[in-house]
Amino acid sequence: MERKNSKSAFIEFSSPILKFGKKGEKTGWTYVEVTLKQALQLFPDNKKSFRVKGLLDHHPIHGAALIPMGKGTFILPLNATIRKAINKSEGAMLRLQLQADFKKQLLNPELLKCLEDEPEAFSFFNELPKSHQHYFSKWIDSAKTADTKVKRISRTLKALSQKMHYGQMLRAGI
Repeated sequence: MERKNSKSAFIEFSSPILKFGKKGEKTGWTYVEVTLKQALQLFPDNKKSFRVKGLLDHHPIHGAALIPMGKGTFILPLNATIRKAINKSEGAMLRLQLQADFKKQLLNPELLKCLEDEPEAFSFFNELPKSHQHYFSKWIDSAKTADTKVKRISRTLKALSQKMHYGQMLRAGI
């Protein structure tokens, strides 16, 4: 499905914040559910993952992934940074104002440069879905200091060389 750059529909709703128990790579994720009807308002005729932007309560977001979970339900994961910004956790109600975000997501250039020196890690990275590549990249981009960014790139390279995806890396404590 080709993504159009035209202005997409805007939806507004409230949803409780939920958390997965044991659910494979999504174990422990905090998220809100988005119905198929709501997702189709944002991106008609699409049942695959796509990006959204907007507000969670009054906190702006962009480039956040809306992920299909089967049977028509999508989820919007809420990472620790977002949960801290909105000051809410599992069970709280969240006000969402969303629209599709078709801006191209760029990968961290420093990570890509380092991957050039690690062919096996680079090969595994390129096998990952784009959304999974962006988990690593966004995590590196969110570092507040140069030292933290270097440590995150190093951890990413180690995980990728061991053929680990982002969630596995975090759970392994690499």
